[in-house]
Order: sequence, then structure tokens, then C-alpha cells
Amino acid sequence: MLGHNKNVSVNSNVAKSKTKPSYALPEYAFVAPPEIQSGEVKHHPVVIVGAGLSGLTLACKLAQSGIPAVVLDEDNTVGVKGASSRGICYTQQSLEIFARLGIYERIAAKGVAWQVGRTFAGDAEVFSFDLRERSQFSASCQPPFINIQQFYIEMFLVDRILELNKATPCIDLRWCNKVTGFSQSDEAALLEVQTPAGNYSLQASYVVDATGSHTPFHAWVGATMDSKRGDDRWCIADVRFKHTPPAERHTWIEAPFNDNRAVWQHLMGDDVWRIDYQMAPDADPAYVSREDVVRERLAKQFGKDVECDIVWVGPYAYKSQCLHQLQHGRVFFIGDTAKVVSPFGARGGNTGIADADNLAWKLAAVLRGHAAPALLNSYNQERLQSAQRNVQVTNRTARYLRAPEGMERTFRTATIGLAKTHAFARGLINTGRMAEANRYEVSDVCQQDGGFMVQNAALLYNRQHCGSLAELLQWANGRLLLLVFGQLSRKDIAKLQSLSTAAGVNVVQVTHTKSGQVREHVMDPDKTLRRACHAEKAQWALVRPDAYLSAKGKAINGQLIKALANALALHE
Repeated sequence: MLGHNKNVSVNSNVAKSKTKPSYALPEYAFVAPPEIQSGEVKHHPVVIVGAGLSGLTLACKLAQSGIPAVVLDEDNTVGVKGASSRGICYTQQSLEIFARLGIYERIAAKGVAWQVGRTFAGDAEVFSFDLRERSQFSASCQPPFINIQQFYIEMFLVDRILELNKATPCIDLRWCNKVTGFSQSDEAALLEVQTPAGNYSLQASYVVDATGSHTPFHAWVGATMDSKRGDDRWCIADVRFKHTPPAERHTWIEAPFNDNRAVWQHLMGDDVWRIDYQMAPDADPAYVSREDVVRERLAKQFGKDVECDIVWVGPYAYKSQCLHQLQHGRVFFIGDTAKVVSPFGARGGNTGIADADNLAWKLAAVLRGHAAPALLNSYNQERLQSAQRNVQVTNRTARYLRAPEGMERTFRTATIGLAKTHAFARGLINTGRMAEANRYEVSDVCQQDGGFMVQNAALLYNRQHCGSLAELLQWANGRLLLLVFGQLSRKDIAKLQSLSTAAGVNVVQVTHTKSGQVREHVMDPDKTLRRACHAEKAQWALVRPDAYLSAKGKAINGQLIKALANALALHE
């Protein structure tokens, strides 16, 4: 699945040529920062550089937690001026994060939910899936995927930040503020910023770089990385049809209407279809993205009488890249600054959203004094695993789609041929392993049986009001959430009451009936939440603000106290 990758070589002149008008993006007003007039070098707890998908997700979560932050962006809009839909496929994990941030309903109203995908080789269907049939997607209130143009997500995040600012001003969004210099010490980081009204400096306790793979921060902090540029070439066409195709995710690994090269076809918001065509490695970008050539390609696919408007068209290439460390002193790298993946399986922007969600609650916990600063070290430990895994998985898909001569080409040819008639071979077709929440196999702040994301299961409250785990996490407001299953003894109730006041945790009793013994009580009649926590035999489960399971146990005892301390890096 293509998309979610800022590191694409886009020909913007082609994009603005003979097509219909490009997407209309909002423009945000530049306001001269107060430091320019005062000349002061003010100190801020958090400075986020880059108001893209991951940077805005982080800022929105900090706003929700009441943590002040400054966001610096060198542009005055979301998305990329004159560019395409870019990232379009948002995973269930991202949708659950957006539910906790309060923008999921807007996304669901604008986007297109889907769960079924079909893959073809020629005219034969060689693979299909229904993600709701997989256990890792089946328990959530959110669908497996929603397709929507990336700039809409970013717009909704800006709107939500402004809404949260009305209640408690926390996030200072500074448009047309370009960072031109950086240094750091044991005490603080110093940033030099350029604006239309003049230059200024500011200090930060923590800096989060979300500017993309071409960031200067890599050089400023001496970051090292593994990087590989592919020779695959693609052309995106965002198209609105008069008579629309079936609203399913279709993939052709060998499309007869595209010289037997790959094609992806997706419906997005506004009845716009995203179609990605694989081109020859030596294809001329200007030629393949000319409107007349694109229309010829569309006619081959949909018939010579196809009626459509081309909303945007442009060529691109991609690379894979992964830093060796995601934290350098006071600087954290998230999104495309941390890693760039080949755009298959929707693993780019979605993992950037997960980066932001992972880091946000940890920054909030440390700045509130609920956790030790050592908690921040677990960001690099956990998210580097995810970055490395996603680079590996997407690179394998890229090699399958452009298999080199020899054994890999023979394997690809054999699997496609077998899959046309034999079910056992269909799972070997690799057009992109669909993204899901990464498990943290190694984590200093998660027990060995934890480290996985708990799906957003539906719940019932005492007043028969329907709710979800996402609502419980919102109510916990950045604190750990302790789910206690079943009936409790008086002794256990006393222990839990003491914990809820002395530790950074909110306690909720989860039962299968209406009877609850503590005030914070929800019902899980089908045991969906308990199964999502893999806690069928456990009495309690400790869930972090990013919905990851930190620990679980069979009794309310010293093990629970130790798990709470461990989750917040409060080690002896």
C-alpha cells in the first residue's frame, strides 16, 4: 500500500500543469513571536520542530495533557503545497490514537473505511483478505483501515489543538518559523529561528524533530543511519470518476493494463481515487506524469470511454532509512526523521503517529513529576525496534515487486503461478504486509508478557452508557490505568484505594455483570477487554496512556507495586 512517506521525489511542476486544480490547503497566519520584540531567550519545556503528521499528533497529545510546547514550522499550511494526497491509509492503531485525541469522528465522516483487499495477477485473483477476521483487528471499536488524504488528518489535528487551547492555552503554533541553528548542553537546547519578521533564539528542555528525512538535525547531533535508495519508479494519479469502480482495495501485482507492472487502487475522501502505477526503472518522470499519458493509462485500465477528472498527478521514487539511535541528548527523532520506509503496507506515517503517541505520554509523565527522566530512554528502546522491523518488512516487499534476476525472480514467478490455482501459495504473495501495532519484544518498562497494544474494546458503564477503553484512557489523563478484573475482597479494595492516591495510577474495576465494588467500575460482558489484555487468567492488567500493556498479574500484591514503579522507571 503506497503512501505515508514524505521522502518522495515529487515533480511539483508536473503536478501543477494541465490537471484540474490541486487540493485546496488552508493557510495559517504568521504571528511575530514575542521573543523578536523583547529580545529575550525564553525557555520552554518542549519544542517540536515540524507541523506534519507526527509533530501535530505529539502536540495534540501534549495539549490534551496540559503540557506547554512550542511548534515551529517553516511553512504556513498542512500537507505540501501543490502536492498529492500523500499518505492515505490509516491503521486501526492510528485510528484508536485519534479516538483518544478526539478527532476520530471527523476522520470517519470524511474518509472511507475498509477491511477487504484483493490482489490480482493478470485477470486472476491470487490473494484476498478480510482484516476483521484477524484477531489483532477484531476487538476494536475502530475499523482496520480508513482511507483519507493526509492533509485532512493534519487539518483536524490543528483544529483540535486550537480547541484545546481555548480551555487551557498550551500549544504555541508558530507558522513560517524555520530553525536555522542548534546546540545543546547538559542544561538545555538552544535553537536559532528565522521568520519573516526577523530572527530570534529560544531554549528548550526537550526538542522533538519531526521535519522529515532531510532534516538538518541529523548533522547537528551527529546521527548515523543505514540508508538505501531503490531504483523503483512510480506515478500517482488522484482521480475522480463519473462512474466509480467498486469501493475495495485492489492490487495488481502484474497488471496487463500497465505492462505487467504493479498497480494499487484505493478510494479516499471526496470520492477521489488514488491509483499508483509502477513504472519502468528508467522511466522519464516528466513523461509518465503528463496528463495525456496518464489518461492513456486510465483508458487501458477502465476502458476508452472512461470519464474522469484528474485532481493531481505526479511521479516519485523512494528510499529506506533508519537511524541507529532515536535520541541524541535532548533531541528525539520521530516520524520520517527517525526512519523512512518503502511505501508498502501503510507503515510510514502510521508508525510516525505511533512514535508521537509513545513519546508524548512519557514527556508528560516526566514533566509532571510522575515518572523518572529515565522513562524517556524507553522511547528509543521501543520505537527503534518498530522502525527496524518496518524497514525490514517493507524492503522485502520492494524486492518482491521488483525481484532481481535469479532465485528471487524464480520464487516470485513460481508463487504467482501457484497462487492462481492453489490456496497454500496465496500467503506467499507479498504486495505489502498490512501494518499493525508493533509489539515491543524488549522493553525496560514492560514486563515480558506485556509490550503489546490493547485494542480499543467496547465497554458498558453502570448507567448502561456505552464506552470504550479509549474513553477510560482519556479519563485517566496521562496516568497509568490499572484494570482489575472480577470481584474483590475488602482487603484488596483497601489496597487499591491506597494505590490510587499514592501512585500515578487510575484504578478501574472490570466485571461481567452490573455489580461493582468500587466507584470507578465498568462492565465487560463478553470479556472482550479482558481477552484484548490477554488477561483471562490474570486479576489485573496495567495499561499505559498509549494503550500498551505494561504488566499483568494474578494477585494484588508486591508484584503490582513493582510493576507500577517499573512502568514509570522509578527503579531503586
